[in-house]
Order: sequence, then C-alpha cells, then structure tokens
Amino acid sequence: MVPRFGFLLLFLLIFSLFLNSESKCKKGCELALASYYIWPGLLDITNLPQIMNSPVLQTIQDIISYNKDQLLSENYVETEARVKVPFPCDCIDGEFLGYVFEYQIQKGDTYTLIANQNYANLTTVSMLESVNRYSPENIPESGKLNVTVNCSCGDIKISKEYGLFVTYPLRAEDSLDSIANMTGLHQELLQRYNPGVDFNKGSGLVYIPGKDQNGVFTPLPRSKGLTISLLRKLLICWMLWKEKEKLLSEELVVYSAQTGNDSNGPPAAASITVEKSVEFSYEELALATHNFSMANKIGEGGFGAVYYAELRGEKAAVKKMKSEDTKEFLAELKVLANVHHLNLVRLIGYCVKKHFLFLVYEYIDNGNLNEHLRDPGREPLPWSMRVRIALDSARGLEYIHEHTVPAYVHRDIKPANILIDRDFHAKVADFGLTKLIEVGRSSYLSEHLAGTFGYIPLQNDWSFKTDVYAFGVVLYELISAKEAVLSVGEAGSEAKTLVSLFEEALKQPNPEKRLLKLVDPRLEGEYTFDSIYKMVQLAKACTEEKPARRPSMRSVVVSLMTILSSIG
Repeated sequence: MVPRFGFLLLFLLIFSLFLNSESKCKKGCELALASYYIWPGLLDITNLPQIMNSPVLQTIQDIISYNKDQLLSENYVETEARVKVPFPCDCIDGEFLGYVFEYQIQKGDTYTLIANQNYANLTTVSMLESVNRYSPENIPESGKLNVTVNCSCGDIKISKEYGLFVTYPLRAEDSLDSIANMTGLHQELLQRYNPGVDFNKGSGLVYIPGKDQNGVFTPLPRSKGLTISLLRKLLICWMLWKEKEKLLSEELVVYSAQTGNDSNGPPAAASITVEKSVEFSYEELALATHNFSMANKIGEGGFGAVYYAELRGEKAAVKKMKSEDTKEFLAELKVLANVHHLNLVRLIGYCVKKHFLFLVYEYIDNGNLNEHLRDPGREPLPWSMRVRIALDSARGLEYIHEHTVPAYVHRDIKPANILIDRDFHAKVADFGLTKLIEVGRSSYLSEHLAGTFGYIPLQNDWSFKTDVYAFGVVLYELISAKEAVLSVGEAGSEAKTLVSLFEEALKQPNPEKRLLKLVDPRLEGEYTFDSIYKMVQLAKACTEEKPARRPSMRSVVVSLMTILSSIG
C-alpha cells in the first residue's frame, strides 16, 4: 500500500504541474483598477457606476475612495484626467484574466463609440465583436452587450511587492519615462510586467502596479507553495471525484431503469437514454456554441452558464453545469424528460462529459420576465399582457402540481425563471431545484435550503404552497415592476419585502390611493383599478402566512382567467 500511495502522490504532483502548464490562468484576484480617461470638458462621474458596474463598484463612493487627489468636488474631476475605477479580475474560461461588464445599449451606439468613448479604450472594437452575437451593422437600439476588460493580478516571478494592478490604456502623450515618473516605479520593472510592449506607441493596454485606497502599493497574497498539506488536499479531491463519478453513474443507471431503458448495459453516464430527448455528443455542443465562447453566452444561472446554439436545424439554449451539480442535473432531467406542457420550457436533449453536464432546451428568444419588467431599454408590458403572462405561468405550475405522477414542487419561482417567447406567452423554466411529491403525501421537507430570498415564506414546508407563495410575489412584481426585496431607509440601509409594502397598503382605511402609488408608473394609467385590485387580492391570498390558507394553483388559474376576461 505504501508504494502505491507514494506513487499516487507523485502522480498528483505531476498532474497538478501539468494543469498549471496547460491553463493560461487558474484563478483571478478580487480586485483590479481601470484607468478611465476623462475626455475634454468637465465630467460628472456619477454615471461611471452604471457603465463599470460590478460586485466591487456599486456607488460613486467606491470610485471616490481611489481618487481623492483627482476630485475637484464630490462628483467632478478635472478635464483630461484619469480616474481609477475598481473592478474584479476573473480567470475567463481558463484563457485570460479579465472581467465581463454588462453594457446597456443606447440608441445610436456603435462598437467604436462604446470601446473608445464609453469605455475609454479599456476594450477594443475587435474584442466587442468577438464576445457579442451582433455584427457591427446590426447592433439593436436596446438590450445588453458584453464588454470585456483585461486585467492583471501580478507575477511573483517578477516581484511579490505588487498585488494590485491598473489596466492602463496608452495615449499619444504617454511614454515609458512619463509613466515611470508618474508612478515612481523603475522603467525596468514596468517593462518586465509588460514584455515586448512599446510604451511610446500611443495605443494598447499596459498593466502597472497600483495603490490601494490608503495610497500604498499592495503586496501579492502570501503563497504557501506546494506543501504536503496541498498534496493531501489534492489526494482528497481526487478520491472525492472518483466517488462522485461512481455515484453519478449509479444514479443515471437507476434513472435509466426507471424510464424503461435497458439497465443491463455498462454502468456509465454515457449509456443513459431518455425518451423524447436526444443525447448529444460533447463535440457537437462545442461546435454549435463555438467552443462555449463568450459571444454565445446568453445567461448565467445558479447552476451554470447558458449558451446559444443551433443544433440539427433548431435554435437551442445549452446549460453547462459542473459535475458537482449532479443532483440539480438529475432533478431537471427527470422533470423535463417526462413532463410536457405548452407553458413549460421544452427539453431537447442532454450530454454527460466527465467533468461537465449539459442540458439542451428550446431557445426562447424574447428574454425573461425580469428583463421585461425592469430593463429600461425594453418597451413596458401592457397590463393585459402582464395578466396573460401570469396566467400562462400559473398553468405551467398547475400542471406539475396536479396533472403529473409524481407531482413536483418547483421551489424557485421568480421572474428570471419565467421565459417570454416572441408572442409574449410565458414558459416556466429552471427546474434544477425541483423536488417530487410522493402520491398520497401533502408535503416534502427538503434537507437543503433552496429558492431565492424574498420568494420563500417564513413558515415553509416545501409543499405545493411554497410555489404558490412565490407566485404571489411574482404577481406583486407584475403590478409594480419592483424587486421582491427593496432597499429602504437612509442610504438603503434597510431591507423590506414587496409583500410587506402591499400588505401595509391594504391595511389603510382607503387602500386605493396607496395601492395606486405601488402600480408601475410605466403603465401610464392604461388599466382599470378593479382589475389591479383583484390581482392584489389574489397575490395577498397566495402570500398568506399559513400555507393552508393559500389557494391551489388550480384556483389561481381560474381567478386569473376571470381577471383577464374582465379586461377584454
């Protein structure tokens, strides 16, 4: 046993070194800075948090803290100056360090305008073209674009004294000498961090050590090196992966037997076949998504990224999941392979590829309800259309609650999981958290936390009534276009649920005035208060504190049909 164990450790060491040499990056760093050039004319920088929005940049104060010497006043900087903007530095697809911003398209935008002006040459036209599906001639007047900005996390081979770096677009007035004088760093050091770069060419990016909010250079995080402890962790990870692989194969074989497939074949993931679903090869999915490129990426969910593809003559959405998400993969596969309804997203097929799991759905090309309610670039949904979307979604939920054997609880109903097709009909999606309800039982108690905060009742038993509560929150969102959880108080220091806002309004002696203030102003009065009030009452019933007092989805469907017929 000892020689074999020693051999395994040696193998893991060699394997880890092999991975290091194969991957162009392994991980990013929490923070980088972008040198954002201010074009001629005094600029109010309050719009930068929208352009460069990220988890580390939410308000103007996040920028001010890095630019205390640059500010003329709280929100203004000197003309033709540079502002340091914080952003995360990720390892993107194991290929390079960068961060992908979501840019809200404005009418008249071009790739040149976005790259050169809006992002101050932090990205390029060719980069924008490579990570977006729109050609330069067909950029829509609204919607979102991916904007990739490169970054650096330092290099311990050069120096361990610098761990925070600035992505710096070169301009005509820049030179190696001027940047060295500006930063107080040696020219040789700057050149080593940017090998082969001509600092005098007036364009392109360089990466220079930057100072933190206290005005000091930040060192690299301490590296522990490849120790026995690390080798032990590698060994444990390898053993866990083998166990995971075994469990996945066993679960897929069990599922194959349950769906009537031949279970006498080899116990391997690749042997699974599901009725009415196609098993795709990894090579076919990779080809259809341009090797899962950023240009084909159309979304990111709780259990993986989603990519646009065209497979066998049909538009499709491919969800790429990690092997750690086996339970969610099987949950979604079990539901959608056996459940078919007009208001549920259709599963086309699947693929199992050792470290990754893939689900292939029909492509719904009109976004999700969350985008339609809150994206300022989209036309507001008319009131009658909102009620119809509610009815479509309710029918999908009613079907999995009452017309399938076994029945299912979705457990994550929210606007982002309600897709809208080009005819503005709704389809419920994302069944990764779904749990079945055994026949004859009224509830299923989950051993894991699931769902999304704001859509989960305080008294929660993960029964059908859990979905009913979440659907009630969605009804309130359709009325108001507000988030399920709102920031209130001074500087948004407190959180308040949308349910509580409507409940407070309903408790007023004359609730009409308060309720009308909660209605989405973009509806511009194109509704009757009677229909609004009926929808509010239905939402209130769905969000009752005690599960037993909430209606069934069948009753909800009937109520929505009545409201829709009254609108005409």
